[in-house]
Amino acid sequence: MIRREIGDDRVCLLTFDRPESGANIFDAATMSELSEHVDVIEGDQSLRGLIITSAKKSIFIAGADLKTLLKQARTGELGAFIAEGQRVFNRIAALKIPSVAAIHGACAGGGYEVTLASDWRVASDDPATRIGLPETTLGLIPAWGGSTRLPRLIGEDNAAEVILKGKLYSASEALKIGLVDEVVTREKLLDAARRLIGKGRRPPAKISRSKGKTPVPSDPKSARARALGIITTRGTNAIDESLKLELDAIVDLGKTESTQNLIRNFFLAEKYKKGTSKAQFEKVAHAAVIGAGVMGSGIAQWLSARGVTVILRDVNRELLDRGLVNIEKTYADAVKRGLVAEEKAKQGRARIVASTAPMELRDVQFVIEAASEKIDIKKEIFRELSMQAGPKTIIATNTSALPVSELADCTVSPDRVIGLHFFNPVSRMKLVEVVVAKETSDETKERALVFVRQVGKLPIVVRDAPGFLVNRVLFPYLLEAAELFESGVELDRIDEKLVKWGMPMGPLRLIDEIGLDVTLDIAATLEKAYGRRDRAPEILQRMRESKLLGRKSDAGFYKYEGKQQSPNESLVQWRRAGSARNDVDLANRLMFLMINEAARCIEEEVVEAPEDADYGMILGTGFAPHRGGPLRFAEHFGLKKVIDEMNRLAQSDDRFEPCEILKKHARDGTKFYES
Repeated sequence: MIRREIGDDRVCLLTFDRPESGANIFDAATMSELSEHVDVIEGDQSLRGLIITSAKKSIFIAGADLKTLLKQARTGELGAFIAEGQRVFNRIAALKIPSVAAIHGACAGGGYEVTLASDWRVASDDPATRIGLPETTLGLIPAWGGSTRLPRLIGEDNAAEVILKGKLYSASEALKIGLVDEVVTREKLLDAARRLIGKGRRPPAKISRSKGKTPVPSDPKSARARALGIITTRGTNAIDESLKLELDAIVDLGKTESTQNLIRNFFLAEKYKKGTSKAQFEKVAHAAVIGAGVMGSGIAQWLSARGVTVILRDVNRELLDRGLVNIEKTYADAVKRGLVAEEKAKQGRARIVASTAPMELRDVQFVIEAASEKIDIKKEIFRELSMQAGPKTIIATNTSALPVSELADCTVSPDRVIGLHFFNPVSRMKLVEVVVAKETSDETKERALVFVRQVGKLPIVVRDAPGFLVNRVLFPYLLEAAELFESGVELDRIDEKLVKWGMPMGPLRLIDEIGLDVTLDIAATLEKAYGRRDRAPEILQRMRESKLLGRKSDAGFYKYEGKQQSPNESLVQWRRAGSARNDVDLANRLMFLMINEAARCIEEEVVEAPEDADYGMILGTGFAPHRGGPLRFAEHFGLKKVIDEMNRLAQSDDRFEPCEILKKHARDGTKFYES
């Protein structure tokens, strides 16, 4: 795993180079090998210094092996593995000779912690170099000295920001924060490391104490709260005591359901990113987007930023101009936030050709229709596209709920029609639902999956059924929240309860973000298919009639003034007093509807596997990641308990009647997941 070379200058070079792998990771074997190398270094009195580096193209060390961690957390062996890592890194930190980490590529978690045990850090300026401690995003803490050594290096408040955010920083950002001492080109990395050896050992720094800038996380048992506790007490603790706190915290966290869910989510992201197909297709170079509204312009911008030339077409000149303004704004924001260089943004903009007139589409590999959510308008567009597209062009629709098979029926080649449902805002939402219509060919499906991955999105395959997966599972939850509000439950109580439960925003605020008009259109489509469980409460109709459409009209359930929002008091006229529905925990009441619909999607084979339903909801709605998705949450809650609660609610409201697959699992003592 690690090569050791000692040059004529008596500097020892340890090069991490895991065989038959593009990545270096820390597992028990690597840690043991590192320990053996340290034995040699400690015993060689002639050495002048140590350099730690990597031979990989784009990875320095990607941290601990998460599969090992997940397994050890379940078997109780995690403590021993972490303690061994602490012991080895402590020995590096205690070497009498100066040590330097020469970082090129991803340097995350344990990969950065081994550099913290070194005296100096130099990083390559390559875009592949990303540095940070992302453990808290997985429900863990940096426990190989990260929570202890980083505050001593950059101060408590800065360390708290780095560790609690869990972000990976570019080399230039890392230099500004103090995560590294120097940035050079990749070619000069080892020369710079040898120069830093000449500076000798790093002198001890005076710790910059916390000024209390970091908000204390609301859950004292969470990874972020545990990390913050260690970061801001280490000044009074010797390093050994602080490391003991790290060890205790990570062992406690590893046992929790939420941490195990977050680590599983990480593996699911990898699975959906890579896919299982072995089919080879040429990269998509040319695409067209029909419709320049919010979604159409968002999709065009995203594709152009990833190297695809895009024809953006809309018959409405005003809408097209507005779409181009949106594209410009997205690029400008990305440049401002350091996500893309100005030159790259300029190249991206240049890949978009906007037109109100029909354009030649025969060389375009994918056409994505993103017009108004009206089936008649879409059918007309599909008839035209069928005539204009080339013999191999795939025609996709970005519809969020309408039947893709009906649109395919309007074309001469229904086998080349598919749904590609992007989510709003396109620049932030990773999910794309790949909707397979009844005549979609396997080749079309595979080409669509490759294309979605090519442009950096995560695809989940769903069968063409009203609402597909995400909207179908989400809408009973949203509509019930609106009905609770209509029946007298306070706005704050609903939204705050769900945010506290783990959702990124409350359901009523989410309706405002979607727009009342769009919400009602989708609800109408779903009600036609699924009946009363997707019927919109009357208050939503009243709000639409009064042009209270949510954020886009500056008022919905909330009133919006700039960045400020406050409850919209004018809605009192449409509310019924008194019926406060205190019969069950509010969050559970709303979640049961989501669980029921997700289970139906398994029952009806809308998706193939429970992880498709769960991860689709996490990606598509921000469903509390630490809960693992609706079905994982249901299993943790207890399927029998879910059924009992739902049966009780169903006595007064048949929308809570549990579906057959839920009842069967509860009855047989089986689960959606084997383990």
